Amino acid sequence: MTFSVDFKVRDYECDLQGIVNNGVYFNYLEHARHEFLLSKGVDFALLAEQKINLVVIRCEMNFKDSLKPADEFYVQVSVHRESKLKFAFVQKVIRKSDDKLMLDAVVTGTSVNERGRPFLTEEIERLFS
Repeated sequence: MTFSVDFKVRDYECDLQGIVNNGVYFNYLEHARHEFLLSKGVDFALLAEQKINLVVIRCEMNFKDSLKPADEFYVQVSVHRESKLKFAFVQKVIRKSDDKLMLDAVVTGTSVNERGRPFLTEEIERLFS
């Protein structure tokens, strides 16, 4: 089952063209990933306190159409393992009014210890079992 988070475009997220600024989509995607992780028992902030950081190492975004002020939408999130040390979040931004795909993305990450060495935590490993 795919996880999703609801959003609504705020006026200040839009640029002079009257559409959501491309950089704002990073925020939408990140918030949805954090909510997804929390729903799976992975506390991003608690891991950081333990000097374990989840980091993005690659982000691919395909813009399909533009969100506008007051558009309601949701971000879908699923995750799969990429390799021994990497995982990928597959995300979609979908406008609610017509279920139109506005953006799809693949965000690849890993976790690193306090020395910056990559490894996957037990919490992350459980996402794939």
